[in-house]
Amino acid sequence: MRIVKISEVKKESLISSLFTGSDVTRQVLFPDSEEYDFKVINFGKGVRNKFHAHDCEQILIVTSGKGIIATETEEKVITVGDVVIIPADEKHWHGATKESEFSHIYASCLGSKLTQLED
Repeated sequence: MRIVKISEVKKESLISSLFTGSDVTRQVLFPDSEEYDFKVINFGKGVRNKFHAHDCEQILIVTSGKGIIATETEEKVITVGDVVIIPADEKHWHGATKESEFSHIYASCLGSKLTQLED
């Protein structure tokens, strides 16, 4: 068994064309996992990722702030304690509201593929 304290995991800048801004960091929780990609993603106010899809399910667990999860047909506000499961191949985006920073734990299958669907 292994226990990780999120507050003690180093934040790394995450610069990618997937995001609408540069105020994004990640914390890799279990870098040696053989099955799961498990990270905390931290968004600055108003920053989101662009429409994308994964080739496996993705789970988001909101840990701080207020965010938005959206598909092509709906947008929902999500807050601390909300858990979202996104089916494989569903076009979606998620990120912070304009008024709040936002963090979530991201879990998916190790080695899964993300396809960016918005420029």
